[in-house]
Amino acid sequence: MYQHSDYLGNVLPMPVGKVVCIGRNYLDHIDEMNSAVPTSPLLFLKPKAALCSMHAPLVVPTDQGECHNELEIAILLDKPLTKASESDARAAIWGVGLGLDLTLREVQKTLKNQGQPWERAKSFDNSCPVSGFVPASEFPALQDIHFSLHINGELRQRGHSALMLHKIIPLIAHMSAFFSLDAGDVILTGTPKGVGPLVPGDKVRASLEKIIEINTQVVG
Repeated sequence: MYQHSDYLGNVLPMPVGKVVCIGRNYLDHIDEMNSAVPTSPLLFLKPKAALCSMHAPLVVPTDQGECHNELEIAILLDKPLTKASESDARAAIWGVGLGLDLTLREVQKTLKNQGQPWERAKSFDNSCPVSGFVPASEFPALQDIHFSLHINGELRQRGHSALMLHKIIPLIAHMSAFFSLDAGDVILTGTPKGVGPLVPGDKVRASLEKIIEINTQVVG
């Protein structure tokens, strides 16, 4: 069963909550998907059953069409937030890590075409592998974080938080204005361009600055 941990593997004494995500937060990803730029943050949720460890093999469904990678900066909260100020939002961040928003792309396309919500494409069990988290004190400048994803040794995604349309602290405060956030919730902050299919046997390397590097593989 998944438990939050720090980047050294130490289990953190906090509950596991929901995952709150933003879509279309990098212009290059919006362009690659031929999507429209939203006028306000495009929010959706994953349940706690979506959370799993990115350090373990990545289990992807193989019977529902392509399952795509979407690597993102993940934020772990250790305080509840409701209608929070930006200073309160900053104080509620325990740490920074990586998350994969695994997406059943063909399922999502069908749902979009039917005008339906995305949950079936985004919120299945183990659809949110996350790394261990680095204490927030190591990231005084949340607007200057680099991360990358390599698949089978080839660069697939490279992101920089400076390019987010909605920056991390204002985004968390905005989320809390619409629904309460809890200690143990994870915030996924959007993915840059480079999404693509993951298939069993793929070797995956995910990196956050020079602090986190995860090597794992995809299984069916």
